[in-house]
Amino acid sequence: MIRSLFAEWRDGFLALAPSRFPYGRFALAMMLSFCGALVFNHFHLPLAWMLGAMTFCLLATLVRLPVAAPTTVRPPVIALIGVLLGSGFTPQVITSIPGWLPTLFGLFAFILVSGLVCIFYLHKIGGFDLQTSYFAGMPGGLAEMIVLGDEKGADTRVIAMVQSARVFTIVMVVPFLVQWLSGTDIANRGTSTRLSILDADWTVLLWLLGTAFAGSLLGHMLRLPSKYLLGTMIASVVVHATGLTNFSLPYEIVSVAQLVMGAIVGCRFAGTPPRDILRVLGLSLGATAMLLVITICFAEGMSMVSSYGGIPLILAYSPAGIAEMSLIAIVLQIEVAFVATHHIVRIFAVMLGARLLFRWVEGRQKTS
Repeated sequence: MIRSLFAEWRDGFLALAPSRFPYGRFALAMMLSFCGALVFNHFHLPLAWMLGAMTFCLLATLVRLPVAAPTTVRPPVIALIGVLLGSGFTPQVITSIPGWLPTLFGLFAFILVSGLVCIFYLHKIGGFDLQTSYFAGMPGGLAEMIVLGDEKGADTRVIAMVQSARVFTIVMVVPFLVQWLSGTDIANRGTSTRLSILDADWTVLLWLLGTAFAGSLLGHMLRLPSKYLLGTMIASVVVHATGLTNFSLPYEIVSVAQLVMGAIVGCRFAGTPPRDILRVLGLSLGATAMLLVITICFAEGMSMVSSYGGIPLILAYSPAGIAEMSLIAIVLQIEVAFVATHHIVRIFAVMLGARLLFRWVEGRQKTS
């Protein structure tokens, strides 16, 4: 099993060969991402490094500029985010986990309501078949929904586009929503208190690399979904919760992670006809508006029966990708462990629910 992981890493390194990796298109995407970050930062917009990169890369795909952010660059960034997430599980946070049970139970109800609304919307308004609408509308992970949808005969291209558009629009809207609801300027929140790479001890890099390596092995051995994220997060939780280390990453590294993640999300539509992009984005805006209303309602309701306020619950319930929403929580320094745990539970619940539902449907079809 470990040999297969090393083979995967070897293939990843081979994919960086000039004949296989689109260095020119990737460089253009990163330059545009950096320009987008500067523009967003100039206007004091929240999450400038991530949202600016997303916006400029999406615009580049619409005008058919040759941009790309290949999947090869995603695992290292995801592993880095996993290490960051795990660092939020301090011993004090671990003791508060039982207090999350009410909001986790509320999460299951949220998944059911938001999933049904999106499936109905995509089927009736979007005109997609029921299976495609199900896997495109359920708030699960992009890769997981594509794999499950392909097994059940759904249109994986539509699933990929709709899920990507949902992630894009929610990640774009939620920081502004949080800023508006909280009434505070979050454009530069927390940056002044973070460690600079110029002041970081050399052991920080060793802990980062060691935790990422061990976590990747763990995620592969346990066959975890999003193994680079969950595996490294578990490894980071262990070293932080046990008090082995309390290292934190320099803010420059966090900014680069935001920049690359923004480029990856923004370039997901590269090669897709602009007309298709605009249609799916239009549908996504409608779905996102409904999802955010549902999210706010659940967040406000659960804040009345838990010790957590509406803002952390909005981040915990917003149905975007684990990595993207967790990175927002990291940057905003809002209940990182709490937010990450809810998104992990959401992904597992949606995956398990999809398998059980279609197994039941197939069983009914065989008996009828």
